[in-house]
Amino acid sequence: MARYVFITGGVVSSLGKGLASAALGALLQARGFSVRLRKLDPYLNVDPGTMSPFEHGEVFVTDDGAETDLDLGHYERFTGVSARKTDSVSSGRIYSNVLEKERRGAYLGKTIQVIPHVTNEIKDFIAVGDDEVDFMLCEIGGTVGDIEGLPFFEAIRQFAQERPRGQCIFMHLTLLPYLAASGELKTKPTQHSVKELRSIGLQPDVLVCRSEHPIPDKERAKIALFCNVRPDAVIPAYDLKSIYEAPLAYHRVGLDQAVLDAFGISPAPKPDMTRWEDVMDRLTHAEGEVRVAIVGKYVQLEDAYKSIAEALTHGGMANRVKVRAEWIDAEIFEREDPGPHLEPFHAILVPGGFGERGTEGKIRAAQYAREKGIPYLGICLGMQMAVIEAARNLAGVGDAGSEEFDHEAGAKRFTPVVYHLKEWVQGNHRVERKVTDDKGGTMRLGAYSAVLREGSKVAEVYGATEIEERHRHRYEVDIRYREQLESCGLEFTGMSPDGRLPEIVEVKDHPWFIGVQFHPELKSKPFAPHPLFAGFVKAAKDQSRLV
Repeated sequence: MARYVFITGGVVSSLGKGLASAALGALLQARGFSVRLRKLDPYLNVDPGTMSPFEHGEVFVTDDGAETDLDLGHYERFTGVSARKTDSVSSGRIYSNVLEKERRGAYLGKTIQVIPHVTNEIKDFIAVGDDEVDFMLCEIGGTVGDIEGLPFFEAIRQFAQERPRGQCIFMHLTLLPYLAASGELKTKPTQHSVKELRSIGLQPDVLVCRSEHPIPDKERAKIALFCNVRPDAVIPAYDLKSIYEAPLAYHRVGLDQAVLDAFGISPAPKPDMTRWEDVMDRLTHAEGEVRVAIVGKYVQLEDAYKSIAEALTHGGMANRVKVRAEWIDAEIFEREDPGPHLEPFHAILVPGGFGERGTEGKIRAAQYAREKGIPYLGICLGMQMAVIEAARNLAGVGDAGSEEFDHEAGAKRFTPVVYHLKEWVQGNHRVERKVTDDKGGTMRLGAYSAVLREGSKVAEVYGATEIEERHRHRYEVDIRYREQLESCGLEFTGMSPDGRLPEIVEVKDHPWFIGVQFHPELKSKPFAPHPLFAGFVKAAKDQSRLV
């Protein structure tokens, strides 16, 4: 039976609960324990799938097809443990489940209430798979005191009470603000945050205190006294140059030891930190720099492409170079020549997205990369735009476009080189979708296999001819144009096992031009960079030597 660590946050949002949770998971692994991480989000969306990237950042997709919070990306990148549908839940999903049961009569005519029905549903979710690992780390989204989070706080209070003594602990993340005028760190916000927690029956066992300045021993002792926490369980958390320093930094200040002490695990296994020492060595001892342009439509919020940014960093580690990624709004290229903007870069990446806005700019970026011999990686929509560009400028389909844009184009109609996928095979069953279906969860989601052409660039990059990657899209490149495009040099080098769905295209006789229908960034890790990103950064490194 797993031990549980419940991670909560106070004072302000965006303190780094997800990063702290992920780093703790990595530290427990370094001591030989198995872990799984979960995220409980208080928002009423069933999942983040229909949220704007500007509202919520990227949507992280699991192998089994769940659209989840981006924190699950941190969990995977730090622990290497593949997330599942059962690792992410929202208030919307909880309430939806409760109401579905009520409609079926599962509650035998009872009056449905937050306590016990909603809290029981949350507890059932928390307990899934607790016999599979040594530690289950559960992060509660939001900030203590938020009204929508109260059912979750009550549920974890009940859960801890119902488990054997010593099987659950609470870790609370807070902020110590610094007042420059008086030169003081203020502990009162942390005291009030803990008071709020205690008022709903939760006493933190470990306090992680974010601060931009060193926390004196006197202040740590004061926090321990007023928050009823052991002094050695008041853990400072300072700003870091890289998130990948977090496991080493938290280990230095004793976070993992404080957690194990709270569980009474003594003597604790000694940690093996060589994995993270190697990660930091590769990150801090780069032997060069490459510049990569990311031509996207959500560039105002970097979290919209969080996994891509991290995967590029991992690709840099694999090649011992620093990747300087710069974000360029694709709409600029609809008004201006992309040449002056893209000329300084060693490689171009066009990521995914939804809707027509900015797509013509992405097409022009793909054209520039193809014609100038610049390494190019197109992901999801980025692949589709590369195919449309080749269809227009090489294959003579001057009005090539996507069905995704037809309803936005008014009187203009495109020749649909990219079409809405209406059915596909998932596992052992056929999935059918209509354009009018609900938006949430109706895409080709999760892990699907692909077969690579022997002798192709991608087969060389992967070192294999069969792969499995994660998808999140509604539209597919139409295979009817394959022969026409291949005769012009755009080769379909990766296909679904049944040969119906293009998964990868690449330009023949180009240094490195690859488009993929899936999202390779979701599976990249600092200690195991994704082959496509390692290969892409290597191509950028080779390009940098030519300029």
